[in-house]
Amino acid sequence: MGALPLQGQLENARVTGYSGLQQVSIRDGVIQTIQPMDAPPPTLAPQKIDLEGDWLSLGGIDLQINGALGLAFPDLLPTDQSKLQEICQFLWQQGVDGFLPTLVTTSVDKFQQALATLSAQKSPGDSDQAQILGVHLEGPCLNATKRGAHPQKHLQPLSIETLQAVIGPYKDSVRVMTLAPELEPSGEAVAWLRSHNIIVSLGHSLATAAEADVAFNQGATMVTHAFNAMPSLHHRQPGLLAAALVHPQVWCGFIADGQHVDPLMLKLMLKASPEQGLFLVSDALAPLGLPDGVYPWDSRQIEVTAGTARLSDGTLSGTTLSLLAGVQNLVHWNLCYVGRAIALATEAPRQALGLPGMGPGQSARCLLRWRHHPQTQTLKWQRLFPSENA
Repeated sequence: MGALPLQGQLENARVTGYSGLQQVSIRDGVIQTIQPMDAPPPTLAPQKIDLEGDWLSLGGIDLQINGALGLAFPDLLPTDQSKLQEICQFLWQQGVDGFLPTLVTTSVDKFQQALATLSAQKSPGDSDQAQILGVHLEGPCLNATKRGAHPQKHLQPLSIETLQAVIGPYKDSVRVMTLAPELEPSGEAVAWLRSHNIIVSLGHSLATAAEADVAFNQGATMVTHAFNAMPSLHHRQPGLLAAALVHPQVWCGFIADGQHVDPLMLKLMLKASPEQGLFLVSDALAPLGLPDGVYPWDSRQIEVTAGTARLSDGTLSGTTLSLLAGVQNLVHWNLCYVGRAIALATEAPRQALGLPGMGPGQSARCLLRWRHHPQTQTLKWQRLFPSENA
């Protein structure tokens, strides 16, 4: 699975979003065409590389990641710019093209401080760094009963006044906000967020199916970490998740670490939404990239064991597994076919954000090559254009 030149003809590739084996033409580091293998090749046939039936995709997009390399995004300071750049480089090496740094519930001052730091971070362009695509605010307008590891003392009522105080002058930097819709049924807060092009995601909520439907009709289009911090599916009280899974315009993020959701329930959800509407997130915490151990987390501590992070009272607080580890888990657990597992971390989150997916015009530097080993149900990936320092 060696590296290839910045131009060439990739042959016998399985491409996310395309049926059958494809030939992919690359020139000057950009995808030019994606065509079936029986289509006429380009007039000027470049160097040909046989991918031998391996899968080809863009890199991952992580819409919910709380930190990495020991730095929690809510703790960001203006002096952390170099550390933030290091995290962007690290995530690129983990196969991630772009991400939404997620700020969990904290004080208004810390929200403002972190938003100011992230807003000042320059885009890396085509360098070997994951791009910051905006910020995901997970809180503070959450239901206290479903707050999970979010500190109750910093929870806020859902109102336009709260949103203005938390977001301040950084409306253009916030891409997604997670909230509990039952805290403000009129929808004024949702409408305010949508008027500033901020995607509304429902989570940490006790919303009924009817309350969720109202929020979806008001403009909410996402659900944060499906199954977690919300009522379970119930045959008489279907709840928020059931309403989301049958809604054609709603995207549900989910975690595939084997701890947040049992694989059998993930299989049920994948069968319930066979076409689209789901995407993978890592929900990774600050110790991502570090060994297991005990680490600070706001004013508390978390213990990481085998990639799972918990508070001292046992409350599940997150994971330290990467986004693409979730793809590998889905395949290893035999929950869906390889192409869909890959797309759940690469194509689906792009669609949920309204970004272009795999196709002509995309940078070839973002391409990942995936090799599936059916005997062991393992899946390995590599960047086709690894950096010199990789």
